Amino acid sequence: MRLFRPLPARSAVLPALLASLFLAGHVHAEEAASDDRWVSDSLSTYVRSGPTDGHRLVGTLKSGQKVKLLTTQGSYSQVRGESGDVVWIASSDLQGVPGQAEHLPQLTARVAQLDEQLKTIDESWKTRVQGMQETMNSRKALIDELQVRNQSLNEELTQAQSQLRDTQARLGDENKQVMMRYMVYGGAIAGAGLLAGLILPMLSRGRKRNSGWV
Repeated sequence: MRLFRPLPARSAVLPALLASLFLAGHVHAEEAASDDRWVSDSLSTYVRSGPTDGHRLVGTLKSGQKVKLLTTQGSYSQVRGESGDVVWIASSDLQGVPGQAEHLPQLTARVAQLDEQLKTIDESWKTRVQGMQETMNSRKALIDELQVRNQSLNEELTQAQSQLRDTQARLGDENKQVMMRYMVYGGAIAGAGLLAGLILPMLSRGRKRNSGWV
């Protein structure tokens, strides 16, 4: 029969990684048709010509192979493979969800899709980080420029305050000089007035005397 392998051969159990991928994909598996079955992934099972342990072994089914359930009798189920061969298999060796072999392409595609999404997210974050870095650099340049401008203004303010102090000092000196001049002028005027007050009476008396002699 084309569906089965000869008795001496045994199918290898798929790697543990595929088993873990299957468990992850099993959660999202679509509900299979009521009469679809898959040979359990955890074994390579023998099939018989009848529904009891006493019937002869006719071969093995590959792990994860899809078969069509025809009927169940006792602890055995009659199934038909894709080639049309009909055999009996222990019902405990069947499962109602697709095996790893069918899930693997879907999981591979899903992994590729997630990988592309991660790349897109990574590129998006790189773009955002670059934009934020450029913004930070621009703001830093502006801050540096403002600091330089502030330092320049502080220097100009210090210079203006120094000039103001010098001007105030000169103004104070000029005020003192003006006061001194006023005092000198005032003293001179007062002295001249005093002198005139002394001289004029004397001149008046001299004139009177000269008038008497005439």
